[in-house]
Amino acid sequence: MSQKFIEKGYKIISQEDEKADIYIINTCTVTNMSDRKSRQMLRRVREQNKEAIIVACGCYVQVAKQEIEKMNDINIIIGNNEKAQIVEYVEKYIKENTKQTQAEDIMQQKKFKDFGEVEFTEKTRAVIKIQDGCDRYCSYCIIPYARGKVRSRQPQNIISEIAKIVQKGLKEVVITGIHIASYGKDFRNNYKLIDLLEDINKIQGLERIRLGSIEPLIIDEEFMYRISKLQKVCHHFHLSLQSGCNDTLKRMNRRYTIEEFEYIVSLLRKEFKDVILTTDIIVGFPGETENEFKETFKFLEQIKFYKIHVFKYSPRKGTKAAKMEEQIDGNIKDERSKKLIELSDKLQKEYNESFVGKQVEVLFEELKDGVFKGHTKNYLSIHYKTNQNLENKLQKVICQKAEKDYIIA
Repeated sequence: MSQKFIEKGYKIISQEDEKADIYIINTCTVTNMSDRKSRQMLRRVREQNKEAIIVACGCYVQVAKQEIEKMNDINIIIGNNEKAQIVEYVEKYIKENTKQTQAEDIMQQKKFKDFGEVEFTEKTRAVIKIQDGCDRYCSYCIIPYARGKVRSRQPQNIISEIAKIVQKGLKEVVITGIHIASYGKDFRNNYKLIDLLEDINKIQGLERIRLGSIEPLIIDEEFMYRISKLQKVCHHFHLSLQSGCNDTLKRMNRRYTIEEFEYIVSLLRKEFKDVILTTDIIVGFPGETENEFKETFKFLEQIKFYKIHVFKYSPRKGTKAAKMEEQIDGNIKDERSKKLIELSDKLQKEYNESFVGKQVEVLFEELKDGVFKGHTKNYLSIHYKTNQNLENKLQKVICQKAEKDYIIA
């Protein structure tokens, strides 16, 4: 969206620097906290400039358009499908001075709406969206209603975009979407995520392909055989587990067991000796007993994830879980969350310590306070003090000291 404004001659400013004439709030609805933060930001920007044009767009708008419409200070309200035309909506408002509200029924969208190719990226990597929508309908999640059905981006558009990004000197791309394991499900030619990764791997000049969050069940023997041949794929996989207890997983409608998950992990570790696995866990899901939580804790200890992103269950209106009995007390959620965060910190520090004395190859990203920071192929965070300019460069260094969430080289 920023790119589309820049192309039309608008100037993007930092919120802290000066007042804007137009504020775009791209809302999130993944949790109740996200909703609240979205509303707070919409109010805050109005206080910064009483005369500004304020645009609310994104997922919270998609599922709660009527709530947003009650906020009188918002001039333009658009859903996820309308983001590509955001400049046109703003200019129409400037011309007519009448409130614009447009949020199509996302469930009717059947094809990926391509925004065009990304021109403005981070200095060392670009995030490439390959699909939208989700049809998993996990019992706690509102996202299928905010994002609609699975819609995959045409592979030739993805390949073209990455090739142009690489020509600018970027070495890494992050493959992302709402549910990337579903990529190609809506195609008729059986072209899947692994086929796309094989084609991306052929792009000359690209050094690294990093995957965003991925559905565990996509990883089977064939997937592992094919992905293990791709030299550019990073050995870091974010597998969203959500719970380490089968009873809880069933209530969540997660469609796999911890035994299946454990097998998937064994496939990854067999093929990639230095693989880093990260995950998401929800604590305090309705009906989660103390024993169920203990099962989750034990399973996480056993798998030895590098990092566990812990979320306290948040009821989402319109989901099955919100209507479930045995909602968990907030204090219990806090206590369980704290225990898992402590476990995550312990596991991460232990893994970092196992690399002390070893040589690693780092793609350095930024210089901060005299220290260059970057990541290895398996996503270890490396800090390296040097007088060289290493921005966007690959260099081998020796790990000297392990901290909780990074390594000093």
